Amino acid sequence: MPVMPGAEPYRHEGGEVGVLLCHGFTGSPQSLRPWAEYLAERGLTVSLPLLPGHGTRWQDMQLTGWQDWYAEVDRELRTLQERCSQIFVFGLSMGGALTLRLAAKHGDAVQGIVLVNPGNKVHGLTAHALPVARHFVRTTKGVANDIAKPGAVELGYDRVPLHAANSLRNFFRLVDGELPQVTQPLLLLHSPQDHVVPPADSARILSRVSSTDVQEILLEQSYHVATLDHDAERIFEESYAFIGRLAPSVGKKGSTTGG
Repeated sequence: MPVMPGAEPYRHEGGEVGVLLCHGFTGSPQSLRPWAEYLAERGLTVSLPLLPGHGTRWQDMQLTGWQDWYAEVDRELRTLQERCSQIFVFGLSMGGALTLRLAAKHGDAVQGIVLVNPGNKVHGLTAHALPVARHFVRTTKGVANDIAKPGAVELGYDRVPLHAANSLRNFFRLVDGELPQVTQPLLLLHSPQDHVVPPADSARILSRVSSTDVQEILLEQSYHVATLDHDAERIFEESYAFIGRLAPSVGKKGSTTGG
């Protein structure tokens, strides 16, 4: 199936500091594209992959699971390692869970992580029914496009395939158990008004990671897809400052101003 216009992966060859960005469940790189371009304009090497089963039609996602999504970002991280001296990983929603697992598994290869409204659990009564219900019901209502800003649109599926949702549930459980292995500096930005992921998920993550360098920022003006919302510029600026603090060469003239 052809990729939806705007949902294509994005890459930029910049300096020796690299950033891997992970998009969310049923979403696409479009939700993080402005963030990726902001970082690219400042000379960073940027990778924003399209996760398997995403960016085409929900029927394609029905055939994928967390192993496929994680394998894609793991591969991208290893590719960045071949050309970058320092790597940061950023993630939105499920992309936050992918980011946390990369941090837990790759240790010192990941310099720091930035999470925006990260998911930690599939909530509600439906979560417990997923293992059985997915054999009888193929999809449920979509979760894309939770944005406060008028006119802003997220390119994502309008249906959630239940096989994939059940896999996401299992993945969240796996990552929750690995959170104590996360030791990297962490910047977590989350929206008090999020209609997809409750603030409890961010609180849970902060309480379980072993990171000692932790910063939490509230995005008061945005809903779930904050990277396309009123607080987008703040996310971009804070994340770039986070990199600059941990990779001092960033932002200095001539160091990461590649094409």
